Amino acid sequence: MRIAIDAMGGDNAPECNVEGALSAAAEWQDTQLVLVGDEARLLPLLKNMPSNVTVRHAGEIIEADEEPVRAVRRKKDSSMVVAGRMVREGEADAMISSGNTGALMTTGLLIVGRMEGIERPALAPMIPTLDDVGVLALDLGANMDAKPQHLAQYALMGSIYRNKVHGIAKPRVGLLNVGTEPGKGNELTKEAYPLLENVPGIHFIGNVEARDVLTGNCDVLVCDGFAGNILLKSLEGTAGAIFSLLKEQFSKSLKTKLGAAMLMPELRSLKGKMDYKEHGGAPLLGLGGLVVKGHGSSDGNAVKNAVRQARIALQAELVPSISKEISGK
Repeated sequence: MRIAIDAMGGDNAPECNVEGALSAAAEWQDTQLVLVGDEARLLPLLKNMPSNVTVRHAGEIIEADEEPVRAVRRKKDSSMVVAGRMVREGEADAMISSGNTGALMTTGLLIVGRMEGIERPALAPMIPTLDDVGVLALDLGANMDAKPQHLAQYALMGSIYRNKVHGIAKPRVGLLNVGTEPGKGNELTKEAYPLLENVPGIHFIGNVEARDVLTGNCDVLVCDGFAGNILLKSLEGTAGAIFSLLKEQFSKSLKTKLGAAMLMPELRSLKGKMDYKEHGGAPLLGLGGLVVKGHGSSDGNAVKNAVRQARIALQAELVPSISKEISGK
């Protein structure tokens, strides 16, 4: 398999992408990795380049603060657009980018192309849960506004993902809401509820409140991009704040420092459980090719895990499976 990496995307680019690609290349020697970006910046970082890593030159970069549609249309030689074009033209089986989320969504729609039968692709990251199984949540930021039928498609795509990629035979699908009763919520969730009840092939368990997400009461969480992104950022912020408070408390005295030393393995394990870097990235489900969005502040480990995630999705034939279920082709 051949995976293109937007080497210039992300807060720590290109170093993090090169580091992640080299680590992944050593781990999975059957995978060809293509670093797409400025050769002048990439080649000095690749003095000992393995045979399964290559560079594809792209002279432009889409910055984090650029307007997505304008940037994608004007910067045809940007690393993100070139990687997307490689997927569309069959030069790569998947692409990974930690760059501008809106621009990646636009690249997915305009360059890679939307899957037949899908109205709105969805950003679908894994949210860690207390039982270590995790919940796939979609949409968490690709579309700020959604219609009930979009949520129904998210439910089906998410269910297929958890079955194909994670091996869950009958994924439980929940609808993010302000209460568990069927009549709760805004107009969107009230209209979406009966649609989800009647989507063939999914196991819909009803409404799920945000406070219950981390307990693992569902395998797929469906919501619009606005509410989903707020949920995601709230969880990330809360986890960060808790670890900052723990660090502050454990640094107060010699006794607390000794306690911290004794608890360090457990604390590291807890931090790893809640760390987005361990999950790698979020697929944009509903596109005609596999596109994985990495966190903007991804490090080399996160990029490597995004490669792992892309490999599993390709091996499970995720995109063809969703396409067959949605369009029958």
